Amino acid sequence: MSNNAFAIELFSGLPSRYDALAEVLSFGQNARWRHQLVSHLSVHHPRSILDVATGTAGVAISLAAATDARITGVDISDAMLQRGRRRVERSGLEGRIKLEHARAEALPFPPESFDAVSFTYLMRYVADPAATLAELARVLRPGGHMASLDFYVPPNLGWRASWRAYTRTLLPAGGLLLGGRSWWDVGRFLGPNIEGFYERWPLYRIAESWKAAGMVDVGWRVMSLGGGLVMWGTKGGA
Repeated sequence: MSNNAFAIELFSGLPSRYDALAEVLSFGQNARWRHQLVSHLSVHHPRSILDVATGTAGVAISLAAATDARITGVDISDAMLQRGRRRVERSGLEGRIKLEHARAEALPFPPESFDAVSFTYLMRYVADPAATLAELARVLRPGGHMASLDFYVPPNLGWRASWRAYTRTLLPAGGLLLGGRSWWDVGRFLGPNIEGFYERWPLYRIAESWKAAGMVDVGWRVMSLGGGLVMWGTKGGA
């Protein structure tokens, strides 16, 4: 099964609960992490933004609130997009946010189409993170800005032990109680998935891939004692 197909199957039962799940996973810090991501783009006043792995459009809606940009959100899950469209309609943002089906690895847009690109919780589900970053940078205009958000593994050994205990035991059990088998499956999967990803793709390697994709001034911030990671950069060549 491909990485894309696996991600679709894993999250297929979660669209109505996805945002609540993100809060549980982040100890209630997801909104704070999202604000940090949005701030790295909104400060540059982009006119057009591509939000990749938009899910239920939470980041797209936050970007619309913080900017005057027109926003295109893409995701591989039709169920997530349906949920996202309902949220966009309830927010009265149909005129500014457009959601469509697309793969991050092969975006259906010409080069240099957007002033800014955002993506969240994406790289753990693609086969080649470096190639995916290059594809995201392809559709970003020179001088444009990119920012991302994902879970992280606490660098401190003490906090890491607590994080590991939480993700291996309390998270799956709490998910089962709160949302049934779908949450149990995702909760059981995520801890090992997050840790395994950063073993293969440590932070320095991710930063190098951003730079290899043509991004400059690449920076990052480890959030909430290491539970989250926000990265940002600017496309060179302006």
